[in-house]
Amino acid sequence: MVGLAGASSLLGVTLVMAGVLGLGVFLAWETSASSPLLDLRLFRENPVFVYSNLAALVNYSATFGVPFLLSLYLQFIRGLAVEAAGLILVVQPAVQSLISPLAGWLSDRIEPRIIASVGMALVASGLFALTTLADTTPVGLLLALLALLGLGFALFSSPNTNAVMAAVEPRVYGTASGILGTMRLLGQMLSMTLILLIFSLIVGHAQLTPTLYPLFLKSARVAFGVFAVLCTAGVFASLRRGNVR
Repeated sequence: MVGLAGASSLLGVTLVMAGVLGLGVFLAWETSASSPLLDLRLFRENPVFVYSNLAALVNYSATFGVPFLLSLYLQFIRGLAVEAAGLILVVQPAVQSLISPLAGWLSDRIEPRIIASVGMALVASGLFALTTLADTTPVGLLLALLALLGLGFALFSSPNTNAVMAAVEPRVYGTASGILGTMRLLGQMLSMTLILLIFSLIVGHAQLTPTLYPLFLKSARVAFGVFAVLCTAGVFASLRRGNVR
């Protein structure tokens, strides 16, 4: 992660290569261990489990950094107070909290891959819309896009968790839940790392001042574009998983 954040330098590239090598050694060790920390056998011949976890990794990689970017945008570009920015951003989790129980109920009756894929598609459309973010974007439009993202998050999260847990035997529920949690946290870390990388390439390492606001907006739009492409790829991973039932 440290290497990716500074991938424009030789040290960053070296750290990335070292991290990839370390990951390879870890996976090789876990494959041969009698009591592995990460049971890779769960991924063998289980496309529902594999693609559901991949979809979770992609989804969180594409979405976790969105509130961070919009928070900076609202405070620096639009000049809002912290409290006002927070009230706007709370729309997304509020909608997600309201819709999530319904999404879980639907995933017990309709194939989870369908509902989760629709959710990711909604998130991707919201992210593509955010690539047009400007210093004059109406706050009402931002509220609508945040509500759309919250709806997409809700439709993805509960059904995807349902698919992961339904794809394994009850005796490994704990391990499966732990792997899904790892995908979630790894995705969150990757999301912030991508933002750091984009900002380091476009804005540099200078303090954010009014003269750099245009570069900040450019960086935010690029980040939203990358996230939108990631989320679109995640839709295909979600559809690829197959049916739970």
